[in-house]
Amino acid sequence: MSKRLMFARKNPERGKVRRGQSRGVALITSLLLLLLLTGMTVAMVLSSNSDMLINGYYRGFRGSFYSADSGLTIARQQMINQLLAAGGNKFSATAQPIPPGTEGSVVSNVNTTYGASFQSLNGGQGAYSWPENFKLDTAGTTLGAPTCNVIGGGGTCAAPTGNVTGYQYTYSYTLRGFGRSTGNQVTTLSDSGTIKINVTGVAGSTSTSFAAYGMFINTYNICDGSTLVPGTISGPVFTNGSWNFGTGGAYIFTDTVGSAGSNFGYQFSNKCDQSSANSDKQGNATIAPTFQSAVNLGAPTVPLPANDYNQKRAILDGKGSGSTNPSNAEMSASLKNASGTAWPTGGAATGVYLPYSVDPSTGAKTFTGGGIYVKGDASVVLSPSGSAQVYTITQGSTVTTVTVNVSTNTTTISNGSSSQTISGVPDQLDPSTNAVQRDATMLYVDGNITSLKGPGQGQAALSDDTALTVTAANNVTITGDILYTSAPVTKTQNQIPNTPADTLIPGSDHGQALGIFTATGDIQLANGQGNGNLEIDASLATISQNGTGGLVNTGSAINTLTILGGRIQNNIKNINTTTRNVFFDRRYAQNNFSPPWFPSTTLSSTAATNAQYVSSVQRLKWLNNTSYY
Repeated sequence: MSKRLMFARKNPERGKVRRGQSRGVALITSLLLLLLLTGMTVAMVLSSNSDMLINGYYRGFRGSFYSADSGLTIARQQMINQLLAAGGNKFSATAQPIPPGTEGSVVSNVNTTYGASFQSLNGGQGAYSWPENFKLDTAGTTLGAPTCNVIGGGGTCAAPTGNVTGYQYTYSYTLRGFGRSTGNQVTTLSDSGTIKINVTGVAGSTSTSFAAYGMFINTYNICDGSTLVPGTISGPVFTNGSWNFGTGGAYIFTDTVGSAGSNFGYQFSNKCDQSSANSDKQGNATIAPTFQSAVNLGAPTVPLPANDYNQKRAILDGKGSGSTNPSNAEMSASLKNASGTAWPTGGAATGVYLPYSVDPSTGAKTFTGGGIYVKGDASVVLSPSGSAQVYTITQGSTVTTVTVNVSTNTTTISNGSSSQTISGVPDQLDPSTNAVQRDATMLYVDGNITSLKGPGQGQAALSDDTALTVTAANNVTITGDILYTSAPVTKTQNQIPNTPADTLIPGSDHGQALGIFTATGDIQLANGQGNGNLEIDASLATISQNGTGGLVNTGSAINTLTILGGRIQNNIKNINTTTRNVFFDRRYAQNNFSPPWFPSTTLSSTAATNAQYVSSVQRLKWLNNTSYY
């Protein structure tokens, strides 16, 4: 037996003691491993949180950066949109499309829209998917006055000359804005460069008021024995026939001269020549009109208005659009007289009516249309009363007074003991949107105007706040002066130093406008003023497809006839006047301004009448101005 075995047998507990001492090692090992795993987990959590914080800050910073950049892009595009809107879609070779000073209103608009407070750049169904905000720094927003070049012509944009085919604008801009993220990080960016807008004239059709003509004659046959009265004729002139000139005096045309006929008629004592030349000679006699602007012979004819339905409908709805005559039912639904009685459903024989409604619960009256409707023949006196316009309408022994006061926004109609005060004044509305375009009045007389005049010779008839068209179903007889309170254009040369007559007077354009129109009758002159002189501050129109009307003298001979506006006629008739002065109201040649609901036409030509706009941006500097601490 070995010694080891013998020893084991003698000491049986010795092996047991050694095995007991190794117990717990596994537990300690497990605890150490658990501690290690816990430490690693804590480290991972701390690392993950740190990464999330870093990434969150970075994400917030990038979000604020992109919101600032996006906001500047939006503001810059708003500048472009405003400039394009200021130009409209009309093209003119004599006036630049984007008015000077537009840049100031554009900056104001952009600052008002984006500079007041932070606003979201997101919306719709994803409103919270990217909820960053932007605000414009109004102190860092500028748009300089443009450099402007005329294309295809000469002169400057302020005074273009020749065959202008376009305009080129270059604006310098600066923008600075703040972008803010959900974490309130704010980034400041600035952007500067140039905005270029090219405006090109393109041919097309355009709606044009007949008030845009200084003179328009529909029927004028070449070499028919009659000749145009000599003198200075201002404003654009056109005839659907041909112009005939005589040897009785000089002709001066300050603006474009056009005709559907391809020749002029030159009437000598024993012969009439037809020629497209600007002058003609027979023996020792020469006829040489002075054309200070373009001559356009053989042009397309100008369509004439079909009737005066638009003028009648303007009374009812303020829109003046429609192809049918208003029915008695429509009239009854809209019109009431001074006693509050509605237009009879079977029609009326006489009376003065206004379009207004009455609230059945309160009795409050509200003006609902565009003017005054007179049934039957009447005489009319126009007179201002401060900012109000007064219409005194006489039918036999009945006198009706209508007062339109834009300052108090009220209209009053009185007739003897009957009187109605109505909230509101006549308005001209946009036929498409129903938006109010301006305070304006249509006075329609369904009959003859036997006398139309102001309060007296040399006295104002129309207030500065009045835009008015007077229309009659038949003849309009003018018996005395009809004057603006403030004449918008000069009536003598050098009234403004070194300028011709019919120059616009600064500060005198208050929107005042007067048109006198008849579709089927004449505008008759029956001057009752002692010195034989007569002045009419209005655009006069006797025009329609089936009309034969013109401006004709039915009274005594007139010494001096002065017209401030224009004359549009179906036919030339005898005005029996020693001296005739016609000064075109040049406001009617720009911005489509005219007397309210004045007859208009649609012109189609190969000339540039519409504008095509192309814009581009060149960014010259783009900086991140954010301060970091």
